[in-house]
Amino acid sequence: MDGPQPVEYGEFARERHEAFAEMMLHELPKEYAPQEINHLTLAYFAVSSLSLLRSLDRVDKDQIARWVLSFQAKPKEMSNVADGTFFGFCGSRSSQFSEDSCQSVSNLASTYSALAILKVVGYDFENFNSRSILESMKNLQMPDGSFMPIDYGAETDLRFVYCAAAISSMLNDWSGMDREKAKDYIIKCQSYDGGFGLTPGSESHGGGTYCAVAALFLMGFIQTDYNNRCTIIDISSLVEWCLQRQGADGGFQGRANKPSDTCYAFWVGGALKMLGLYHLINQSALRDFLLSCQSPYGGFTKFQYEAIPDLYHSYYGFAALSLLETELDPLCVELGLATFSQL
Repeated sequence: MDGPQPVEYGEFARERHEAFAEMMLHELPKEYAPQEINHLTLAYFAVSSLSLLRSLDRVDKDQIARWVLSFQAKPKEMSNVADGTFFGFCGSRSSQFSEDSCQSVSNLASTYSALAILKVVGYDFENFNSRSILESMKNLQMPDGSFMPIDYGAETDLRFVYCAAAISSMLNDWSGMDREKAKDYIIKCQSYDGGFGLTPGSESHGGGTYCAVAALFLMGFIQTDYNNRCTIIDISSLVEWCLQRQGADGGFQGRANKPSDTCYAFWVGGALKMLGLYHLINQSALRDFLLSCQSPYGGFTKFQYEAIPDLYHSYYGFAALSLLETELDPLCVELGLATFSQL
């Protein structure tokens, strides 16, 4: 049986992408079974992809909102939030109905994904009681300003600082975190070469750099203006590190001496966009690279000229193209969502 026709050079295969994102929202292939614990995050990628493609009319937004809200962990009474438990969103049914209560397995990443989906489908947050999330999120912040994703025995790094900042921003309430402590932790994660590692002293990484810049942006410590005289981080070396990540093939690598990868076009490009310096990259070469990562089945692959797409790289391929403002409309870079005017 013949496979799908390859995507023509320079073509953005919108119809294939729409069909891929809709399919992934309704039924994930069996290969995703090991990721069941991240079901909400996978749904975020699919719903957000449809949003960037302006194809949310293909799904029932109210039904999606009800499904997402069903994952929320709620305390029996507000006095329970003081015992160290985090009351956010569970990532999947298996974590929600595990031997332990849902209260012990909700996490920051799933809570970010849940709120992001609700934003995208236009849920009215006036109807949402966020107090238990914000009050219990304080339990996850460490003395050094970092965050754990869950309320017991977990690592801490910039990913979860970003999640906490994004959650606070989407809820328009910063009572759940100490921004000054978070800022101090982020500053310690900047490496000698200008990029940010996920933890202090670790290698600079595209994802960590995005999380650092976006969290500082959301918390109001930097602005989209290179001349804002930000002194809390080394902006010049940061920009140089980001620009050095664009390769001869037009794509972006996540670390030095690594191949170009679809997702880093968003992670690194998004950092430059927030700094107001996206115009310094070779945008035409990047567009060519991204289009060469399209799968004939719809969606995007991790590397050029592969066939099988995955949901993660597909969403960040769409997000990276949206930064270019060619095939797709712009997005809210710091939250990774369609701009609020589109919601």
